[in-house]
Amino acid sequence: MKPHILLVDDDASLLKLLSMRLSASGYQISCAESAEEALEVLSEKIDLLVTDLRMEGMDGMALFKQVQRLYPQLPVVIITAHGSIPEAVTATQQGVFGFLTKPIDRDQLMQNIEAALASTSRSEGEWRNNIISRSQTMEQLLQEAEQIAGSDVSVLITGASGSGKELLANAIHKASSRCKKPFIAINCGALPEQLLESELFGHSKGAFTGAVNKHEGLFQAANGGTLFLDEIGDMPTPLQVKLLRVLQERHIRPVGSTETIAVDVRVISATHRDLEQAMQDKSFREDLFYRLNVVNLHLPPLKDRPEDIPPLARYFVEQAALRHNPKVKSISSAALQVLAQASWPGNVRQLENIIEKVTALSNTPIISDTAIHRALANQEQVIANFNDARAEFEKRYLCKVLQITEGNVTQAAKIAGRNRTDFYKLLKKHALEASDYKSDE
Repeated sequence: MKPHILLVDDDASLLKLLSMRLSASGYQISCAESAEEALEVLSEKIDLLVTDLRMEGMDGMALFKQVQRLYPQLPVVIITAHGSIPEAVTATQQGVFGFLTKPIDRDQLMQNIEAALASTSRSEGEWRNNIISRSQTMEQLLQEAEQIAGSDVSVLITGASGSGKELLANAIHKASSRCKKPFIAINCGALPEQLLESELFGHSKGAFTGAVNKHEGLFQAANGGTLFLDEIGDMPTPLQVKLLRVLQERHIRPVGSTETIAVDVRVISATHRDLEQAMQDKSFREDLFYRLNVVNLHLPPLKDRPEDIPPLARYFVEQAALRHNPKVKSISSAALQVLAQASWPGNVRQLENIIEKVTALSNTPIISDTAIHRALANQEQVIANFNDARAEFEKRYLCKVLQITEGNVTQAAKIAGRNRTDFYKLLKKHALEASDYKSDE
């Protein structure tokens, strides 16, 4: 894919000249005639920003500071007709990659662009290429992920369903020294206990009815690499004991076998459940939690990072068009605004699902806001998964009894049929404060 460069200058003729020159050199070019317009274009995947320094309204340095705050990995080259050594020094000290003066020397411009793009490639590498984000929160999370990728510590990824936990786990694997070995994922809540144990640790021939052959488990298959245990909070308690033993001893014992097998596997786990609450409920072992949760990375829900919605939507349109409807070329700005204002309880997975449907059904090359409105209206009728529905019911119920009792926890607990301690735990789980419901009188 061609590197994508955004050019910003209020001189339309210079903008056109630079655009033609760089397009001829093999780059994908977008143009903006003001810093304000540039910030809108930056919701797309841009690899380099080249901006004029002196412009009406927001100038080049003010634009750079906004970019540094919103997209800290994006390199910036500043050009100006009023170049001076102090300005150049100040700009480079603050993190501007290059500083050029007009008239622009073609060779110098190309050298700056090539060096800036090379620096981005070195700093980001390929490990995070599948994660599309412009969010500062996500950028900080990815920086943490890269820092811990080089070690072998266990990582627990938390976040709502559909927020991209497996994608992050895979990125950590790619950034680690284990990247050339297997990355294997399994959903711990999708299989019954006996089958899950066999899948993880393997089984010997005749270990149980139907075990007609010896089976190598996923720990062996992932040897030297990474094993991703998704929805670890749904793992049956007896299996939690066996997993803890494997993590401590670095050996597995296949079902029905007396021999142990050494394994070298990094474990990354994930859950959308509140494991601290699960520990209090005795449904999740405390010792296993601390073994898995050496480092915790929390993925924010999509509604908390709306700036990621436009680039994600564009990417999903591009992918869906390739698979289902090649005549679809893009999505309208009005449609992107509708998407950015939606609540997305299903997170990135729900966004991808919506985009795939509207792309497959589109009769026009550009997806309209009307199509998005219609798809979102239909999506609201889809039933939520059990865990999300239960959590939503619990919170609404607690709010109701607190309203009835005007924040009196003793009375509220009595109505709910719970003791005060349990009731306080429920309030903490849902981040509710009884004092917020007390009468002002």
